[in-house]
Amino acid sequence: MIKIGTCGYRYYKPGEDWEENYKSKLQAYSDAYPCVEINRTFYSLPKLETAKRWSEEAYEDFEFTMKAWQALTHTTDSPTWSKNKEYLTEDQKKNFGYLRPNEEVFDAWYETKKIAEALEAKVVVLQTPPSFECIEENKENMREFFQEIDKGELNIAWEPRGDWTENEDEIRKICSEFDLIHSVDIMRKRPVSKNDIVYVRSHGLNEDLYDYDYNYSQEELMKLAGRLKGLDRDFEKVYCMFNNFEMFENAKSLIEILKE
Repeated sequence: MIKIGTCGYRYYKPGEDWEENYKSKLQAYSDAYPCVEINRTFYSLPKLETAKRWSEEAYEDFEFTMKAWQALTHTTDSPTWSKNKEYLTEDQKKNFGYLRPNEEVFDAWYETKKIAEALEAKVVVLQTPPSFECIEENKENMREFFQEIDKGELNIAWEPRGDWTENEDEIRKICSEFDLIHSVDIMRKRPVSKNDIVYVRSHGLNEDLYDYDYNYSQEELMKLAGRLKGLDRDFEKVYCMFNNFEMFENAKSLIEILKE
């Protein structure tokens, strides 16, 4: 099973008369694509009622995945906190981030989990920043964190950045120990986890790994489709989420290629 979607739907442009046919832009999106990664949850978590409304607005067979709140992974000196750090308590400002096994991070996980469950999401994405280095302190904190939390029915897809990408054996060990999904861009490398799920995030193919100003060519999308089909033979479920500037068109084109 291969599911194609995008990282967010905020900039999706339905047809001109979409408001006459759909209750919301999300519902229009859910009529065109099988899934979406909600990534606004990285910056701040919505109210539980809002998440439930999103779930109700989408069509029946639509699926949500969700990016975990940055309180789990990013310390509050990260620029990603610039818009809402003033709303945090002093303990949160001091203790958030790096998957440190403390009360504030555990609370952040359970708040994240509540929203994911309200969305009926099956996958939550943890994106660790380059500053979260592949050092013993961070590895030990990760182990304590994952040993302590209750994942419920959720699968965790981990997208490590920075020097972790040069230490795949360490990624493999942690993914194996805690049944994590190694989230990668398969146009660049293959996941090393043995989880039954593959979670691909396609950022584009610029020299800078995270320069999202990219539009995949038809030839590249054909190649991507072939790799996804190969993974589909070995794994139970494969997600491919586009996270580049032309993500909506690229996702739509890939869906058509896979249908053929």
